[in-house]
Amino acid sequence: MNRVAVVGSGGSGKSHVARELGRLLDAPVTHLDAVYYDDGWNPQPPEKFEVAQRELVAEPCWVIDGNYNSSLHVRLEACDTVVMMDVPTWAALRGIFSRQLRHGAGQHTSGVYNRIHWGVIKYVATYRRRMRPKVLAKIDEFAAGKQVVFLTSRARTRRWLEQVAAGR
Repeated sequence: MNRVAVVGSGGSGKSHVARELGRLLDAPVTHLDAVYYDDGWNPQPPEKFEVAQRELVAEPCWVIDGNYNSSLHVRLEACDTVVMMDVPTWAALRGIFSRQLRHGAGQHTSGVYNRIHWGVIKYVATYRRRMRPKVLAKIDEFAAGKQVVFLTSRARTRRWLEQVAAGR
């Protein structure tokens, strides 16, 4: 594992897994929310955001977390491993609210991006039904033959990270 794309619903644990993998693999970690939004919560234009990702994935070793379906192909084509945070909806909803309690609102230097509003809640609540099939289709199309890890619970995630650590 040298180039890892971590995807999944908001609140699923992407940022946590990315940070842990970065530590275990001694790889730089990028949280795409921190690339996509500036300090004033303004998104980058799509073309500029894709160029920024192409620069990131050109590196020999990285862990990148985030969905951004419109540019997911960039990360999937370049990665050697996809980690799909595939937790139940209730767990992802709990995740966004507990993150808000732990970190507060705003974009933080750790890459945590917290701004809960109705759109975020709706996105997380409908992710499995609406977005997950699109993400899985892109994984099938752009990451065929690559290692794909499905983490379906916090406990499964802890066990998998322990296995990664033991294998190093």
